[in-house]
Amino acid sequence: MEKTATFAGGCFWCMVPPFDGLPGVIGTKAGYTGGSIPDPSYDEVCTGRTGHFEAIQVTYDPDLIQYEQLLEIFWQQIDPTDAGGQFADRGPQYGTAIFYYDEAQKAAAERSRSALNTSSRFDRPVATRILPAVTFYPAEEYHQDYHKKNPSHYNRYKEGSGRSGFIRSNWKQG
Repeated sequence: MEKTATFAGGCFWCMVPPFDGLPGVIGTKAGYTGGSIPDPSYDEVCTGRTGHFEAIQVTYDPDLIQYEQLLEIFWQQIDPTDAGGQFADRGPQYGTAIFYYDEAQKAAAERSRSALNTSSRFDRPVATRILPAVTFYPAEEYHQDYHKKNPSHYNRYKEGSGRSGFIRSNWKQG
């Protein structure tokens, strides 16, 4: 039985690759969620006025990968203490959030956020929100699998935005 997880971690280009190809992950999709208008475009979301987050949707097999493992991967891709966006990308559309589909996901997300908050890994509190899942709108096709379609630009962006350096400094990977 497939399940769905949805995470907002700033630029969705950078959030897809860590989940792609993991045993148990069936697929990933970049898109928009949490906003007030139906089927928004990238240009609309970029204004920061629609209420949408750039997000990814992960379809997974819970017999092969647990939701808690997906949460760990999510946390290790972001600066969870930044309430104003992520790295070079600023604005509410680049905020971080975990969107839960049921009470079990909500409880797991809350436990993982609490554990991160008390871990002393960061000297500021975790700002990542935990929100009920709402309609997810897939992003335009050119955003899907961007890291595969435009690897040079993607790699320069991930490094230049500060995301790679943050991950290396805080999670010892990158």
